[in-house]
Amino acid sequence: MEKTMFTINQAATICKLLGDKTRMTMVKLLEEDQCCVCEFVEIFQMSQPAISQHLRKLRDNGLIHEERKGQWIFYSLNTASESYPFLQHLLSEVPSQADKLTELAAKGGRITCC
Repeated sequence: MEKTMFTINQAATICKLLGDKTRMTMVKLLEEDQCCVCEFVEIFQMSQPAISQHLRKLRDNGLIHEERKGQWIFYSLNTASESYPFLQHLLSEVPSQADKLTELAAKGGRITCC
């Protein structure tokens, strides 16, 4: 089986996407756990349309995927993406953002659903 080559253009696109602090933080948070738009709204204190725009860019480039659970749409890292190993390497160099999820949970702001 031939391994698909990850191109310099793909790497540059990912670096450009993650050059935005909000998107980098979102992806690092998604490394910890899946999140809903409303959780990101609370964490970043940004409008829902602004958060959705960031998520759309990440989704359209295959870094994350969405899954509907009841009335909520949850986002998580797309571990099946050919760019995931590169993304994983980049994220290994970024400080944990888990404290943001812990703080949100302490405020009762985490969404849990069956």
